[in-house]
Amino acid sequence: MTRARKAVALISGGLDSLLAARLMLDQGIHVEGLNFYTGFCVEGHTHAIRERRRDKPRRNNALWVAEQLGIRLHLIEVVEEYKAIVINPKHGYGANLNPCLDCKGFMVGKARAWMEANDFDFIITGEVLGQRPNSQRRDALPVVARESGAFDRLLRPLCAKLLAPTLPEREGWVDRDKLLALNGRNRKPQIALAESYGFHEYAQPAGGCCFLTDANYSNRLSDLWATRGNKHYEIDDIMLLKVGRHMRPAPNFKLIIGREEGENNYLGGYRRRFVHMTATSHNGPLVLIEGEPTDADVQLAARLTARFGQGRHADKVTIEVTDPHGGSRLLEVSPLPSNEIPSSWYL
Repeated sequence: MTRARKAVALISGGLDSLLAARLMLDQGIHVEGLNFYTGFCVEGHTHAIRERRRDKPRRNNALWVAEQLGIRLHLIEVVEEYKAIVINPKHGYGANLNPCLDCKGFMVGKARAWMEANDFDFIITGEVLGQRPNSQRRDALPVVARESGAFDRLLRPLCAKLLAPTLPEREGWVDRDKLLALNGRNRKPQIALAESYGFHEYAQPAGGCCFLTDANYSNRLSDLWATRGNKHYEIDDIMLLKVGRHMRPAPNFKLIIGREEGENNYLGGYRRRFVHMTATSHNGPLVLIEGEPTDADVQLAARLTARFGQGRHADKVTIEVTDPHGGSRLLEVSPLPSNEIPSSWYL
């Protein structure tokens, strides 16, 4: 008897990977998923902290996809390994600091190693030809297959009919006629297919699932690297870049300003690492000061703290400034008028 074939699927939590895995399940393939945690994932961080869009379910989308499909999902942390991809991508960055082509090759390479270690037969991804300008061009797809070491054991079910047949197709493990020929950035075919399967609450594609595709986040990361004089980072660094309003009034210091209660609570976990301040006379944000501020800088930071709180229209606001060891002092300041805040301060 011919044994059942097994495929490992890259599950990002988005619609494409959901549909690619479902197409394989429809053909009787045993599918298990991999989801890699790089530290730059969108879901599970600011989505859980922010008050905004409380009506939306707070969930890990990759786990939700696995639940919908009824497959096992393996969550793999790759924070340290992934640093080399972010810091020095062989194929460069996309529109922002997203190393998409290197990232895809890295993840497919990890999937190939997992496939070999667990006696699986091939890899599936949700890539669509031409959907993303950097990693899903026709000339880029073979690069991922080659540099990952997956070669023709990498199957892309959503656009397979537009590509050369892979090993699973040639061997008859997968029926090529039941695969798709999706091309370009139009999402309507995927949405229609999802509806036909009864999938309604899937993650929306806009913005991707990685902060590195976001222009504001990339600007903050660039600022971090420029200030430090190198491109290294730790997990706390990249987590803090995701939260709050970031401002750099001068090269020697930066402010991280909570925008709502959830962010204030999260930033509170870093009070033992930074000088921080908050208004005592009015409700307002918790503000972390990163860097080496002078006394004049602290005064300016206090005025900004007052500006972003409920005392913004008051003549005076009392600000408590606390050092990482718990020592504190009070400053009485006037809020900085908004027309005195240059746009260049915002990151």
